[in-house]
Amino acid sequence: MKPLLSALLLTGALALAPAALAALKAGDPAPPFRTPAALAGESFEFDLAAALREGPVVLYFFPKAFTQGCTVEANAFAEASAQFAAAGARVIGLSHDDIDTLKKFSREACRDKFAVASDPKARTIKAYDAGSLLPGMASRISYVIGQDGRILAEYDSMNPNQHVKQMLDALQAAHAGAGGKAPKSSAKGG
Repeated sequence: MKPLLSALLLTGALALAPAALAALKAGDPAPPFRTPAALAGESFEFDLAAALREGPVVLYFFPKAFTQGCTVEANAFAEASAQFAAAGARVIGLSHDDIDTLKKFSREACRDKFAVASDPKARTIKAYDAGSLLPGMASRISYVIGQDGRILAEYDSMNPNQHVKQMLDALQAAHAGAGGKAPKSSAKGG
């Protein structure tokens, strides 16, 4: 009974809590970061600056690995991995979970298709205004970051079902705005 009550309270808190207190907006500089990450069960050091040299980055924050919504969202990003690759973008998920948990999550939920990063001290979560009202969890926010290091788009919703579509639409719009070239940033001065 106690685990069920805890799960219900957590679900209620996630549903009632605002998704984020103040998400970064299009045109804002994306804070640089390096953090442990996992892809296909193997750990490595993810460096945003290095990833941006190869193309835009879709950075999505999620509350907790292996919870229902986070698994649904990871599955959706995995299923759309070919579409993100065709748009020249790299996907990286980020949560407060430890790297050992994310190694397993990268295999099972992410289906070996994209990396997930660990932010146990919440430094990157705070820098991206992706904190949750619940301690030890990120909010559910997705960003497209252009190669110039600026936010192209953000989507802030605790509902995991629209993040992939919103990020693909943003990449497509940026691609169209760049005259068919790989998107850098829609922000002026970038």
